[in-house]
Amino acid sequence: MYFLRLGERGAEMPAVVQEGTTYDLRGLTGDIDGAFLAGDGVARVRRALDAGELPVLPDADALRVGAPVARPAAVVCVGMNYAAHAAESGAAPPTRPVVFFKPSNTIAGPYDAAPIPPASEKYDWEVELGIVIGRESSYLSSVEEGAAAIAGYVLANDLSEREYQIPGDAGQWTKGKSLPASTPLGPWLVPADGIDAGNLRLQSWVNGEIRQDSKTSDLIFDCATVVHHISQYMVLEPGDVILTGTPEGVALSGRFPYIQPGDVVELEIAGLGRQRQEYFRKELP
Repeated sequence: MYFLRLGERGAEMPAVVQEGTTYDLRGLTGDIDGAFLAGDGVARVRRALDAGELPVLPDADALRVGAPVARPAAVVCVGMNYAAHAAESGAAPPTRPVVFFKPSNTIAGPYDAAPIPPASEKYDWEVELGIVIGRESSYLSSVEEGAAAIAGYVLANDLSEREYQIPGDAGQWTKGKSLPASTPLGPWLVPADGIDAGNLRLQSWVNGEIRQDSKTSDLIFDCATVVHHISQYMVLEPGDVILTGTPEGVALSGRFPYIQPGDVVELEIAGLGRQRQEYFRKELP
């Protein structure tokens, strides 16, 4: 069972897929959002499926796939959470999670055309496992509480403009991570109990050539640890998304060219689906 949102941007409808059939959730919830997740929404959908109460969504395959969770209040990111990626970035592996934000208005659908910023020369891909929070979490007392706060998982692309992000005495991570449509999510949200998030294969390709190929077992800080740690510094709300970091194989390594107009980037995490974005140069108005 997995959740998705279908329809034009800003008018997506909630749906669930079970055994290859897509069901309409509009009679049960207005959206896949924090209120749905905090209100025992996953369990309510399971009961409705078991009871045969959900209608099939006709022509679901013809609809645009949006981000699988409605615009979150926060997109929290963990940097350099794979040792090999830290090394290719020229940094030592961190001894505690490196945390930063992306604006929630960067969220895009997994197949939407992707804009390269007008002046960008170093736009980079990053396949990442995303955590979706299911309950309000603040000052959690244990890693176990961190695990219990996770509603589910999504595939994400944390697009990054390296020239904006890195140069300078202190770096400018916010500038490099805040560009329009720079956080494609989905296609699916899989409930936490439906997947082993600690052992998933992550891959990315550019124009059909493999770039990244790792497993979440290589994370320095696992998902429950990340949630527990972040809760010590901020309130995590239902529907918030945490991006857990990218493995080695990005353009920043110097081994590959940065994204160019016309390039096609594909990303996949086992059990969480596959993304595909075709890139174009955004022109100034």
